[in-house]
Amino acid sequence: MKEIIQKSALMALFFSAFMSVQINAKTNQLPEIEKEHDHSAHETPQRSAVEFTTHAHSESESAHDPQLAKNDHETGIKLTPEQMKLANISVVSLTPQIYQRYVYAPGEIKANGYTSYILSARTESVVLKRHVMLGQHIHAGEPLVTLFSESVAQAQATYRVAYSEWLRAKRLGKGTVSESKLLSAQTDYIAAFSRLKAYGLTKNAIDSVVKSNDSNLGEYTLIAQTDGAVINDDFAQGQRVAAGDAIMKIAQEDKLWVEARISPNKQLLLPKGTKANLTLGNERFEATVIQEAHTIDPITRTRIIRLEVSNQNDRLHPGMFVDVNFLFDTNTPVMAVPESALTRSADGDWVVYVEDHPGEFETVEVDVVQSLGDLRQISGLAPNSRIVMQGAFFVASQIAKGGFDPHNH
Repeated sequence: MKEIIQKSALMALFFSAFMSVQINAKTNQLPEIEKEHDHSAHETPQRSAVEFTTHAHSESESAHDPQLAKNDHETGIKLTPEQMKLANISVVSLTPQIYQRYVYAPGEIKANGYTSYILSARTESVVLKRHVMLGQHIHAGEPLVTLFSESVAQAQATYRVAYSEWLRAKRLGKGTVSESKLLSAQTDYIAAFSRLKAYGLTKNAIDSVVKSNDSNLGEYTLIAQTDGAVINDDFAQGQRVAAGDAIMKIAQEDKLWVEARISPNKQLLLPKGTKANLTLGNERFEATVIQEAHTIDPITRTRIIRLEVSNQNDRLHPGMFVDVNFLFDTNTPVMAVPESALTRSADGDWVVYVEDHPGEFETVEVDVVQSLGDLRQISGLAPNSRIVMQGAFFVASQIAKGGFDPHNH
């Protein structure tokens, strides 16, 4: 029995020694495995096309330096000159300047009331023939429309008689005809001539009344008084028109009017001479305020501002609608950027990209104050900052691709 117990103790001791050897063998292999793992972990990875830079510090450094704590989350992007050239990135130093501020108002092109006139019959007449069409450009002295009137026929007949009596009295002279008879004949002639002229007949037309006895009495032709264009001819041949009825409207189109309408509640000082830009499609024209009405349109309840615009290329015509932008200078120097320099952050705020070092850009949040034509006034940016004016979308996409928060949070 004693021998059996001794054999069991020896076997237990042998098994314990064997397990210790196996464990030591495995333990000796662990450094080699870790060494191989460390070697693969420290292999240099391939550099990406865009190198991102972060400004991070240890917690102990941040705790002792508030400025370092502030920069813990600042992010940026670094681009090579080749990448900036390929992306067409333009960087400009932004300085405060005086810019022109625009105030918008809808406008309508109108005929120049000082150079246009309305063609009308001076007495009740019938339209016999038109000589020009709507929109046609005409010259002074050109026939416009031929009319017939009973009153004109009577006036022409009276003129013939008065003209004949005046000629006879002049031939006989004062020795044969009394002075009163001579004066009466002359007065009747002048009155008959003036009546025909008042009806709109030209001197040549009046002279033809006595030169040809077979002329059609009652027919007369109205002619253009100045150069211009027919902008209205609301009549038809054979139509009877009353005295004073408008037959045509002739307007000179080298200088036109623009009626801009603004809200009466808007406190806007627009003295005579204020400059404005007119926009028609992709075309722009310069206009000048010539009159500011102090009455309110009873239909639209708006205040009317009248401007004058030069129409040298004949691109503007009465009845067209245009966009009017009144120009004002900003009171103080401000900073402004084009829309291409502005992007939205993840929070929906406006941001720009500032180049703090050559090729290194950081995101800066700004406020858009107002529109200055094609520019936008911004605040929240230090003067003389170098801003990405063109290619901001590319910079924003590269920052987003790197997993950074463009809002710097």
